[in-house]
Amino acid sequence: MATIRQRKSGSWEIIIRKKGVLEKPHYASADTEIEARNYAETLEGLLDQGIIPTELKDDPVPQRQHDTVKVWADIYLAQVDMSDSDRVLLHSMLDLIGLWKMHELSMQWAHRWVQSMKRVDRLSPSSIRHKVGAVARMLDWCVAMDKLAVNPLRMLPKRYASYAMGDGDRRVDVERDRRLLEGEEERIIALLSGDIPAGKERGLLKDDLEDWILIFTLALETAMRLKELYTLTWEQVDLEKRTVFLDKTKNGDKRQVPLSSVALEAFGAFPRKYDRFVFGWWDGRRESLRGATNKLSQKWARISRLSGCDGLHFHDLRHEAVCRLYERTQLSDLQIAKISGHKDLRMLKRYANLRGSDLAELLW
Repeated sequence: MATIRQRKSGSWEIIIRKKGVLEKPHYASADTEIEARNYAETLEGLLDQGIIPTELKDDPVPQRQHDTVKVWADIYLAQVDMSDSDRVLLHSMLDLIGLWKMHELSMQWAHRWVQSMKRVDRLSPSSIRHKVGAVARMLDWCVAMDKLAVNPLRMLPKRYASYAMGDGDRRVDVERDRRLLEGEEERIIALLSGDIPAGKERGLLKDDLEDWILIFTLALETAMRLKELYTLTWEQVDLEKRTVFLDKTKNGDKRQVPLSSVALEAFGAFPRKYDRFVFGWWDGRRESLRGATNKLSQKWARISRLSGCDGLHFHDLRHEAVCRLYERTQLSDLQIAKISGHKDLRMLKRYANLRGSDLAELLW
């Protein structure tokens, strides 16, 4: 059992005893009672499993004081399979990670880092959670490799990313709920079919318009993400079974996406131009993914602007697609989650927003 008590200085002392596992009590300290209890709970959980962190052993493996987290981050990035979003985030943070020392990772460090993201970087709560999540998964690996006793990021309290009074102007997550307005889908299809917008001398270059018609249709019919779409190979598409098989998604999981009759018709009208890939925007190399995404995002911005769909992001099509699944089918939340790839049904709830005008028609 752990003994937790407050010192006269205001800090909290943690004493952990475990007969048959620890030869002597382990002492630690924390700034707050919550941090102390989180630390004790995590450490006792490890000890209950018979796992003794290196720093608690009588003859611990000495850790070089100059080891930075980047040393292990580089190994983690090279050896561990992870989601593309985690990989991109960690690569973008390597300069910062290079400043962290392994022996300095503590609850105080975790608190200071989160505080810095709020008060200095002014990040939104969702951005903070994404960064903390990516680093936390890396530190979980460090714990498993016996390079770190406990992962301090796992001890952060609930709502750690929310802004408190002392963090300055309060920032909150802004959830996009942009949907296609009346006539927008038709205008986009017309533009992608080669029409010249009113008041313009020319429309879009016609070299990849067929590709854009298919990817736009699939986005609305399948709720697939942009990268899931432009990296599709013909091996993943089974028209007889009306299914697209996604090997690895943003969440790192496999997913089977059913094809509607509209999606099947779009595939039927699409000429097969490439042997391996459905579209020709990506060469198959991981290092070129970001460039392909940026190029397509810029092209979509021009498409939405020329078609008069101001502020319509490509990812908004995913929101539209999931809303349509709620409006036009009797599928359950779980079934829709299997199609869209949402792991947490609570995240899916925000996609179920119906237009106020549709709800009004149901009233007396």
